[in-house]
This record gives sequence, C-alpha cells and structure tokens, in this order.
Amino acid sequence: MWYQLRRRVRHAWVRVTLKSWVLARARYRRHGVDLQGRPGESIWYFAYGANLHRDAFRGRRKMQPSEWRVGRIAGYRLRFNLDGRPKGRTAPANIEADPAAEVWGVLYKITRRDLVWLDTTEGFPGYGYRHLWVDAEDSDGNVIHCVAYLARGKAEDGRPSQRYLTLIRDGARDHGLPAHWLAHLDTVRHADEG
Repeated sequence: MWYQLRRRVRHAWVRVTLKSWVLARARYRRHGVDLQGRPGESIWYFAYGANLHRDAFRGRRKMQPSEWRVGRIAGYRLRFNLDGRPKGRTAPANIEADPAAEVWGVLYKITRRDLVWLDTTEGFPGYGYRHLWVDAEDSDGNVIHCVAYLARGKAEDGRPSQRYLTLIRDGARDHGLPAHWLAHLDTVRHADEG
C-alpha cells in the first residue's frame, strides 16, 4: 500500500514537472544533472533496446518522433548486464565502451520535453541509466549528435526475457536494421532457454 501511494505521488510530480520546465530543471538538478535547452528544441535519441519496437516507443511510452533513421554508434557494444524485474531473472539492454565494436539502432528526432518524459519511463535521473551524448552515423553516412542511455552494468551478462528480446528483434527487423545486426541479435539467448 505504501509503495503504491509513493508511486502515485511520484507520477503526479512527474506530470507537474513536465508542464513546467523550471520544475523539471529543479528535479534534474536535485540529482546532479543539468537539464539544458528549451522544451520544444529538437534533439536526436538513439534507441538500441526495447524502444526499437514501435509499440513500446510510440504506444507504451507515448512518443511521437518527427523523424527516424537507422543508425549506429561506433566504439560501443551491446550488453545485457543490468538487473531487470524480477531481479535476477531478466537482463535489460545496455551499452558499454568498446573501441572495436558498434551498436545498431534507430535514431528518433524528438523534443527535449519528450526526452524528459522518456527519462521518467527509463528511471532517469536518479536510477541506473544516465545520458550519453555521442555522435552516431545514419545509414546514409551523416553524423548526428544524439543521446543514448548508458548504465554501470555488471561484469557478466545475464539473459533478457523472451518478451524483451522479441521486442528488440522485431523492432530491429521492422526498422530495417542491417542483416549482420539482426543475425547478432538472433544469437542472444533469452532467460527461458536452458
């Protein structure tokens, strides 16, 4: 009961901060993060996990990007080294610096206000993920400065749930990510496999 009340209060506070950029800045500052720019300013967000899936990104998270492109970030690799829910049974996606690797995903053009909303759905600021501002390259070779989520993960990878991995794989296929990346995703084993 206490948990549900606390959760409702938190959601109400988030709705209020989304309507006031001043309050949103205060919320971020409380967590040691500087919220820059203006609410309507466009930015690019790089999705590599469940947000690849249209139903997850546009449906559940209620995001309406003005544009999207297939892209990649060099110097990082895809990991499943975080604790999901239930703890110890699933492992959400993460990225980690690796000069010899790359991660493919989708670049979504959203507003900074949209990013604040997306942050709340990802538990930022204050929990696991943090923003990583990085240069991505779209499928036409254009360099795009974007934000991605990065967390301090465990040394060993876990296994994502079958549902979560299906969202990633289906989203990657629907957006036309390269065949070698789809093949890589198909090698990831989910938690329900022996």
